[in-house]
Amino acid sequence: MAGVYVGRFAPSPTGLLHAGSLVAALASWLDAKAHAGHWLVRIEDVDTPRCIAAASQAILQQLSSCGLHADADVVWQSQRGHLYTAALEQLRNAGHTYGCSCSRQDIAQALKAQGTTPQKHQAAIYPGTCRHAQLPNAANSQALAWRCLVPQAPNDLQHWTDRRLGTQRQHLATEVGDFVLWRKDQLWAYQLAVVVDDAAQGITHVVRGQDLADNTARQLWLQQCLGLPAPRYLHTPLVLAADGDKLSKQNGAKPLALSSSSQVQQALAQAAKTLGLAPAPQGSVAEQLAWWVAAWRAAYNA
Repeated sequence: MAGVYVGRFAPSPTGLLHAGSLVAALASWLDAKAHAGHWLVRIEDVDTPRCIAAASQAILQQLSSCGLHADADVVWQSQRGHLYTAALEQLRNAGHTYGCSCSRQDIAQALKAQGTTPQKHQAAIYPGTCRHAQLPNAANSQALAWRCLVPQAPNDLQHWTDRRLGTQRQHLATEVGDFVLWRKDQLWAYQLAVVVDDAAQGITHVVRGQDLADNTARQLWLQQCLGLPAPRYLHTPLVLAADGDKLSKQNGAKPLALSSSSQVQQALAQAAKTLGLAPAPQGSVAEQLAWWVAAWRAAYNA
């Protein structure tokens, strides 16, 4: 498998796919096919309270209706806790983590005392309250989150090159803070699960929405701490709602209507347009997808 491209699409089953999520699905599929590679589907269902029981199978059916078929069995994160446990233990043993007892209110009050106010859609930057607290019996406590200790020096920057956005950099300590790996409500955090799964599945290229670009530095740092390879990243344009915010399930994005071939082709054509691809000639879904693969290959030199 050395040198083989492996990409993935990793939806969360908190609802059905909408126009924005189809853009990410199509882009990741096109990139894999343009590289003559493998395209995997992973259901990111670790945030169980937000997941909808029937959504996973419905999402897979939506992908199938659009001609987007995984090249291997689908993986569910909720079945992979043993991998995350092993990774967290490795990070603990290497001194990259610490227990944190802070509530959201504690963090908000600490930031307010510092005169810091998070901007719209910006997560609060953890102020490091518990970094040196040496909380007792942290490994066994049910009341703690586990945070990843990030580099604190001013020149400790994470650098990477996004295939669409170009050169990127982020200083984790001042732009993110020590981030959560295991939540106080006894759930795995996205950052740890995605890094562990990408490595376990041999993912070489990650193609996803631009709203997730801000996560890349944290994932690169975790990959470094765990001794894992870093995939190449490409972040796609977003579909925006009427208010200018990202189209999402939270702001009322409607599920894709895919009950007829014309609806499927219309949805795919709109997703391709968002990705900057010209309309495909008239034909079947398979023929249009093949045309867009060639267009994607030309655009991204696959």
